Amino acid sequence: MTAILCNLQAVKLAVERAARAVGRGGDEVRLLAVSKTFAPEAVRGAYHAGQLAFGENYLQEALGKIEALRDLPLEWHFIGPIQSNKTRPIAEHFAWVHSVDRLKIAERLSAQRPAGLPPLNVCLEVNVSGEASKSGVAPAELLPLARAVAALPRIRLRGLMAIPAPAADEDAQRAPFAQLRHLLQNLQRQGLQVDTLSMGMSHDFPAAIMEGATIVRVGTAIFGSRNRGETK
Repeated sequence: MTAILCNLQAVKLAVERAARAVGRGGDEVRLLAVSKTFAPEAVRGAYHAGQLAFGENYLQEALGKIEALRDLPLEWHFIGPIQSNKTRPIAEHFAWVHSVDRLKIAERLSAQRPAGLPPLNVCLEVNVSGEASKSGVAPAELLPLARAVAALPRIRLRGLMAIPAPAADEDAQRAPFAQLRHLLQNLQRQGLQVDTLSMGMSHDFPAAIMEGATIVRVGTAIFGSRNRGETK
């Protein structure tokens, strides 16, 4: 049994355990394997272990990987910061984008999404911790942005994403995830058809699941340590 298969099984068990702890089913949570910095062979191994959805942060690396693995029926998610000059290849090659934080980016993705593809699934990134170094829309500015993005063609606003500041214990981890859940619920009360909370990574996904995560983004717990000092 390969290390990736063992790790995937362990992560899926942890997802199920966290969901059951709050009365949810494990099937309510999608596992997104974050494959940034890992070679196409690692992604291929995860696919053969049963994983279909993969998240990438770096566009050029991702495009090479998508091309190398085009023989597999994979679902690609872009989860990194988006520069305006990179929106076209993102719109053309990904099924989901988790990191939209301003209207200009959403408008470009909308205009550049090929007509022959399904609408691009989009999450708005929210800076729930208020960190100056982090991307994301401020919570107070979320509703007008969400309304504007939801009105665009060729994309579908699905929900919210966040990368909170690291916290030492589960209670502290859960607080920003609860905030994101409340923000999603407010959008729903305003009539927006949103259903996705993309939150939780290798170090805190059980806490995210307990607060309603529908997608958890797990990399190192599946693939092992990265070479660039990254921990997501």
